[in-house]
Amino acid sequence: MELIGKKILKDLVDRKIGYGIVQPGQNVDNGIPVIKVNNIISGLSDVNLLDKTTVENSNKYKRTLLQGGELLISLVGSVGKTAIVPKSFSGCNLVRATGLIDIKNPLICKWTKYFIDSKYGQTYINNNLNTTVQPTLNIDSLEKMEIPFFQKEYMEKAVNILHSLDDKIELNNKINTNLEHQAQALFKNWFVDKYEKEGTIGDYCSVKSGFAFKSSWWQDEGTKVIRIGDIEQGCLNLETCAHVADDKIEVAKDFIVQGGDLVIAMTGATIGKFSMIPKTQEPILVNQRVGKFFLGNNPIEKVPFIYCTLKQEEVITEFINRGQGSAQPNISTGDILSVPCWIPSKNEIDDFNKTIQPMFETIISNQEENRKLSDLRDSLLPKLMNGEIFDIK
Repeated sequence: MELIGKKILKDLVDRKIGYGIVQPGQNVDNGIPVIKVNNIISGLSDVNLLDKTTVENSNKYKRTLLQGGELLISLVGSVGKTAIVPKSFSGCNLVRATGLIDIKNPLICKWTKYFIDSKYGQTYINNNLNTTVQPTLNIDSLEKMEIPFFQKEYMEKAVNILHSLDDKIELNNKINTNLEHQAQALFKNWFVDKYEKEGTIGDYCSVKSGFAFKSSWWQDEGTKVIRIGDIEQGCLNLETCAHVADDKIEVAKDFIVQGGDLVIAMTGATIGKFSMIPKTQEPILVNQRVGKFFLGNNPIEKVPFIYCTLKQEEVITEFINRGQGSAQPNISTGDILSVPCWIPSKNEIDDFNKTIQPMFETIISNQEENRKLSDLRDSLLPKLMNGEIFDIK
């Protein structure tokens, strides 16, 4: 397919590309939801998962209030991640580490998103990063990105192919969110509403901090290693994992994780956040200051109870409180194991796990399918953006 021409991103937008709220402040109960970088990375599937800022603070930045359909991009840290705002997120705002790209034409908006996602867009971003403190992309540089254009019929067909994959990924995410809500409701009914917290997490399972990999071992390819920054609440970002040579698997064999295992951040701003490991054919290791819950050879049989326990607001608050008192929040494995929780009879816990296990198997299966769909999409992206896949007659 022959290239028609290119336009710079600044000439495509209907309102100036802009940063979000400079300082969203503390999360408040009744306020305006704000989208952060990690929300873009994990996908905008549930507006209830967003932190909130005050109405007064949001009103200072009305120019970035969302209506739905806008293109967002992460500008700090994990730079270059994109998402199109669902209509259900209308009325939300953004944090400053994100950028708003408002293109009213839906086809051009989606085409621009996929170009940014492709190796061509990502190469441009990497070449224009400011890495003095942490990776940052300036709005001025973003506005100068050149977007290629082909015949309208070709672009529509390409976008439809990619969007159908994204739709299936989004559907799987919504199913998983619904299943998790059901599991939480059952957990509350079985345990929270019936019992006092007379046990601890250590009464159910053990937790150990991951292997202390040497900094000299890090490399661009090899066996994935989960670090603190890869853990997002309920979602593990395998794309950002570090790597070590495959021969390091043996020395860190106690910290190999598999589908259904659970890991938790023990240091920094993400303290107390945890993720379930998706199914994968490759071994994955756990770095120090990432806690691994030891749930046996088939963790999916035991993960429902502890996952739902860690999701309880009072348990999350306990983690945060125990991590205070130093310059950087930090909890030990002892802190985790001693957190009070509901430990009724073994039979009741086993019955709960057996009842909920099919939900978690579906969640993990959907996560696995999403990974395969993402790989397919990513393999198609550069060819579609370059006009290679098919011709329009």
